[in-house]
Amino acid sequence: MKNKIITIGVFALFTVGNMNAQKKPYLDKNKTIEQRIDLLLPLMTLEEKVGQMNQYNGFWDVTGPAPKGGTAELKYEHLRKGWVGSMLTVRGVKEVRAVQKIAVEETRLGIPLIIGFDVIHGYKTLSPIPLAEAASWDLEAIKKSAAIAADEASASGINWTFGPNVDVANDARWGRVMEGAGEDPYLGSKIAIARVHGFQGETIADLAKVNTIAACAKHFAAYGYVEAGLEYNIVDISNSKLYNSVLPPFEATVEAGVRTFMNSFNTLNGVPATGNVFLQRDILKGKWKFDGFVISDYASIREMIAHGYAKDEADATAKAVIAGSDMDMESYLYVAKLVGLVKEGKVKEALVDDAVRRILRVKFELGLFDDPYRYCDEKREKAVVGSKANNDGVLDMAKKSIVLLKNDKNLLPLKKTGQKIALIGVLANDKNSPLGSWRIAADDNTAVSVLEGMQQYKDNQLVFEKGADLLKQKATFLTETVFNTTDKSGFEAAKTAAKNADVVVMVLGEYGFQSGEGRSRTDLNLPGLQQELLEEIYKVNPNVVLVLNNGRPLSIPWAAENVPAIVEAWQLGTQTGNAVAQVLYGDYNPSGKLPISFPRNVGQVPIYYNKYSTGRPVDSDKNVFWSHYMDVEKTPQYPFGFGLSYTKFDYKDLKLNKTSFAKGEKVEVSVAVTNSGNYDGKETVQLYINDEFASIVRPVKELKGFELVNLKKGETKTVTFTLTNKELGFYDNDGNYLVEPGTFKIMVGGSSDKGLEGGFELK
Repeated sequence: MKNKIITIGVFALFTVGNMNAQKKPYLDKNKTIEQRIDLLLPLMTLEEKVGQMNQYNGFWDVTGPAPKGGTAELKYEHLRKGWVGSMLTVRGVKEVRAVQKIAVEETRLGIPLIIGFDVIHGYKTLSPIPLAEAASWDLEAIKKSAAIAADEASASGINWTFGPNVDVANDARWGRVMEGAGEDPYLGSKIAIARVHGFQGETIADLAKVNTIAACAKHFAAYGYVEAGLEYNIVDISNSKLYNSVLPPFEATVEAGVRTFMNSFNTLNGVPATGNVFLQRDILKGKWKFDGFVISDYASIREMIAHGYAKDEADATAKAVIAGSDMDMESYLYVAKLVGLVKEGKVKEALVDDAVRRILRVKFELGLFDDPYRYCDEKREKAVVGSKANNDGVLDMAKKSIVLLKNDKNLLPLKKTGQKIALIGVLANDKNSPLGSWRIAADDNTAVSVLEGMQQYKDNQLVFEKGADLLKQKATFLTETVFNTTDKSGFEAAKTAAKNADVVVMVLGEYGFQSGEGRSRTDLNLPGLQQELLEEIYKVNPNVVLVLNNGRPLSIPWAAENVPAIVEAWQLGTQTGNAVAQVLYGDYNPSGKLPISFPRNVGQVPIYYNKYSTGRPVDSDKNVFWSHYMDVEKTPQYPFGFGLSYTKFDYKDLKLNKTSFAKGEKVEVSVAVTNSGNYDGKETVQLYINDEFASIVRPVKELKGFELVNLKKGETKTVTFTLTNKELGFYDNDGNYLVEPGTFKIMVGGSSDKGLEGGFELK
């Protein structure tokens, strides 16, 4: 009897499936995605097509009664009519199921929603901020971190993230440097690929898996070069900078199969990116043949009016669609204006069809038409979110992200027994700030604090004093951060603790919400009273280990000169304290390298390693007429690629397979790396080139290869790099890729500032 019931049940499902396929032929799984889109598009009204191009933010308690009044009621009615293609910030299985049910079961065609969310460095279980992850130079670890984020987000009903941010950025004043991979387009491209594959899987077919989500490359393009590091500002850069620095990571994501792009808030050549035909039609969808879809950034279509590019809402709508912006995030304009523009002949319906086809394609690839509720499994949500495996994964990522900047007196690693340690700084006992910015799904105060991490090592005497509060009032994602600049009441207790300690560990830096969107700064020093506290503690005990928690490069010239040990620990997410403690105590030998240069002061910004020589790079005539500052060295405090270890690595025997090459021949470069110190360790071996003369001036150094090498103490390994036309060429000002004959310098080492040098000729 049981078998008969099962058979009947399966037959019933099969029959219903057949009926749906007959009634809605685009549900036929036996057809290709393009065939299914071809069947669906003609069935859609113009209003329904435009609806697919409309994304709304979450707008009511979706598991409760229907809203009454205001924009919430309007959005709800649009959802029921099939005039909404996507929603964002709706999260959790119950909530996602509720809105998906309306779209699938109450609309005429039952087209499912794609659910978007800012999964920037994790969902609830948080990895380090992206800039910190980039400091690992570990592509597999970064890919795994994105996969953990995708696993948790997809288990909570989400199927699309607004990441990765692949903006190349070299201006630490801009708060969103925390979201990207730093200043270098080569490293940035490799990390962009790793993150896309982590979110989506290795192939587009992997999108159909329940634990992957669609990725979104942003911000297209040049947002990392906003003038003065000011959020939402204009961008004014050369074509050379655009083609050689800005665009390569974006093109890399297209090659990796990224399914969506987000345009940027800035102008480029005087045209807002949202309305920029050159970026979206000519390059992205034309030259690169991108077949996913483009979404505007939040209300950026409407903001073209404020830019002075569009005269009104209709004009902004038309310009955005014509330029290639396929989906409107929260401008409310496509749904309000686009139907009328098409009927008036001001926008061709073919452009609407193209946008809708792109959106539907991604929905089909995600498997949403086959099972709209595939991301709505409460049992999976409970099992996956916050799991031990995910916490172990983000802990591994956090340890790999830490950079040792200085260790002059060998204060590190700390002894595990018999030491009196004073832990000072309010951030050391903070469980919220280490989560960093862009963690809107995470619960407050869920990070492991540095104090909690260090308390796991029980054979030392550990005393904690905050020294001074960092904040004057509570900070949030939506409000300005206000710092304490007057209350020093905790100074004396901190000084007493330091005076009685063998070693002082000071945790200082930025609060978690001090970087990210809308957090531009003109002062890169330690905020609040922290610099004064650092100097006061140093006076009573100079054995200071400074642990930095920050989301951008900081200017720390006094600490760089005086403090014997400095650890760049960024904002490392959920497992911050455990990662920091394991590095401080030597259970993990730090291996991170800076993905962005640290300035000596804000006046050097923007500062970056892949600079240009200028016509007067050095003082050749013993006078002032050469490229320099009067008051500070022109080099960074800590350069790109820099990072120390508890052990030492020696480089020798740099070799090339030849000294002269024909165009197209492979250049092979090898070097022997020896761990000559007392600890096992990991080194990131870096290769840089300099094209000595070219039709467009090239930087003095360009990263063109790197490899992570694990070496036991005393061990030597030979590392080999292969350079091809892909590494040796560059783009001209028209976007043409050139490989020119000439002479090339090469440098191989552990940082961008020094290494073994060689050269070759390309004929």
